[in-house]
Amino acid sequence: MRSSLLLATVGDNTAARGFGTVSGQGEPVGKEPPTPDKATMPSEDTAGEDASPAPQDLRPSVFYNIKFFVLCHSLLQLTQLMVSGYLKSSISTVEKRFGLSSQTSGLLASFNEVGNTTLIVFVSYFGSRVHRPRLIGCGAVLVALAGLLMTLPHFLSEPYRYDHSNPEDTPQDVQASLCLPTTPAPALAPSNSSCSSYTENRHLTVVGIMLTAQTLLGVGGVPIQPFGISYIDDFAHHSNSPFYLGILFAATMMGPGLSFGLGSLMLRLYVDINRMPEGGIKLTSKDPRWVGAWWLGFLISAGAVALAAIPYFFFPREMPKEKHELHFRRKLLTIATSPASKGEDSPPEQSLGESQKKQDGLAQIATDLTVIQFIKVFPKVLLRTLRHPIFLLVVLSQVCMSSMAAGIATFLPKFLERQFSITASYANLLIGSLVIPSAIVGIVVGGVLVKRLHMGPLRCGILCLLGALLGLGLSMPLFFTGCSSHRIAGIAQRPAMQPEPGLFPSCMEACSCPADGFNPVCDPSTHVEYITPCHAGCTSQVVQEATDKSQPQVLYTNCSCVEGSGPVLGGSCDSACSYLVLPFMLLASAGTVAFSITHTPSFMLILRGVKKEDKALAVGIQFMLLRVLAWMPSPVIHGSAIDTTCVHWALSCGRRAVCRYYDHDLLRTRFIGLQFFFKTGTMVCFALVVAILRQQDKEASAAATVSGPGSNPGLQQKLLLSEPERKREDSRL
Repeated sequence: MRSSLLLATVGDNTAARGFGTVSGQGEPVGKEPPTPDKATMPSEDTAGEDASPAPQDLRPSVFYNIKFFVLCHSLLQLTQLMVSGYLKSSISTVEKRFGLSSQTSGLLASFNEVGNTTLIVFVSYFGSRVHRPRLIGCGAVLVALAGLLMTLPHFLSEPYRYDHSNPEDTPQDVQASLCLPTTPAPALAPSNSSCSSYTENRHLTVVGIMLTAQTLLGVGGVPIQPFGISYIDDFAHHSNSPFYLGILFAATMMGPGLSFGLGSLMLRLYVDINRMPEGGIKLTSKDPRWVGAWWLGFLISAGAVALAAIPYFFFPREMPKEKHELHFRRKLLTIATSPASKGEDSPPEQSLGESQKKQDGLAQIATDLTVIQFIKVFPKVLLRTLRHPIFLLVVLSQVCMSSMAAGIATFLPKFLERQFSITASYANLLIGSLVIPSAIVGIVVGGVLVKRLHMGPLRCGILCLLGALLGLGLSMPLFFTGCSSHRIAGIAQRPAMQPEPGLFPSCMEACSCPADGFNPVCDPSTHVEYITPCHAGCTSQVVQEATDKSQPQVLYTNCSCVEGSGPVLGGSCDSACSYLVLPFMLLASAGTVAFSITHTPSFMLILRGVKKEDKALAVGIQFMLLRVLAWMPSPVIHGSAIDTTCVHWALSCGRRAVCRYYDHDLLRTRFIGLQFFFKTGTMVCFALVVAILRQQDKEASAAATVSGPGSNPGLQQKLLLSEPERKREDSRL
């Protein structure tokens, strides 16, 4: 599902590798020694054998082993993504617990990208000036503290009261929801005592704490991926580096899946498991008032991140290269610097170095720039990069895909809960076991196709277009795979203002029903749901003990608003089409595979769509735009669209809090329609990319025919790489 996870990791890797001296190797291209003598190796030996006065004494230390660093970094990125992804698995639970709208919860989810976006641009600049493992450890500690901060609202808040019709100082019981004509009717609006400034300030404090924690979570994650990947690339054997990074990416992709799995487990536990009321509770996880232990997952994942951060404070700033690396590089340097290999027409060594240095451009001199100079140069490179049509169109397509992924990751659990009347735990289980693995499979399949078929730019564009078309076609049946809303007494079927008391059945007017009560009951004979037993006119309740270990069944009797005054069952009415959740998830997973296939070929198009000297910053710009244009606004957009389908809001101090009921058909149309809009945008962008590449291919063929092969190498190099170069580039990437 969230295929941009791997995309962002690869992008940070490329950006880190592109800034030449960010690595521990640190040798400028244009200043290679004339001989491979050990004494003249400027910084390769410094990063390798001379990193310590006695490297033979350090070899037994596990912290001087790059394989151990790969293991530690895989665990750290996995646990970090568990923390950052866990909120999405419990978003609907947090809404119910603190009375948040979907728009507010979407804003909460997007704040994870705020801190990340503001600092990620400068990571490449500071890469060579810091102790990378130590900074990674500091970032991980900050992530762990942010995870602990997310749990603070639970401990600051009073115990959860699932029967909101009770005053603050009375025990929770079902009697308060019954029709009691002798009791004076409460005011229809919440009383001033329950809407004190303390209550409002407490709500704002909870939201502020969570926004701060999400921001710190993004800030802490900034150094983890790029510094870790560049560190591995610097000190691993050249042939081992892709293998290590593959292990890292595979472990990283498991993080979101584990976060949804952890959410599935934690939400089965009651929210106040650490302070259960006397006599327990009379709720089950199927009750719409159930709130799971959302905070416990943050506590567990934050502890895991803190443990994974410990080894990073013991890794050295530079470690010895893996065995045979120096010998291999010296052999290449000997061949490259020998007179026979240069030929008569070769430029002098100094000129060659200057040419290579100039070719690397900003990426090569980034470490020689001050912060002010870096800021001044960055807009020029940004404008030059955005003028490349291929780069711009591919980035726009990825913005559409990332917007789609952000909406799914944030609100798909809530959509499944509401649309198919399933529990939050089961929804998370479905996403973690179907959608996340589908995204991984799609990314792997796309990479294998690019590798095996030696795809050039045009074929990569065609593969992206086919994947987008297939995903778009698979999303069409989702519009018709869902459940309609069942009837709810006194609730309009379409979104409207908060219903007036006159909209409720007249039979309950004699009852003292609270305006903000919520204890739904269902009439099994007519499949009509009532907001509380009071709204059904029920005057008594009976508890039937279950024969097995399940919760006892609560029945409400003497219901004047029910035909025949028959009993009604506690809880919402079951959906008539809950069985459609599995077909829906299979179709959504198939569409996820199709769109994830476009990940690798679209990334290849970006690498080949800009000049060599701009590649490093182009990838950094790409992911900055994805965060600013997709991951930050998309959750808010999806949350706002979901809020427009609400037909009954809970009120808190006169303001709209959490939505109680949605129009299911409208919810499905707008949620899936928003996804369909972004998928269509992706397909259109890839279609334009293919059209431009075809035109460039024709121009290259025409130029080669008119001028002859090799007469205009600059044009040919600009349009397409030669076949051998393309194969080597594919293999390396």
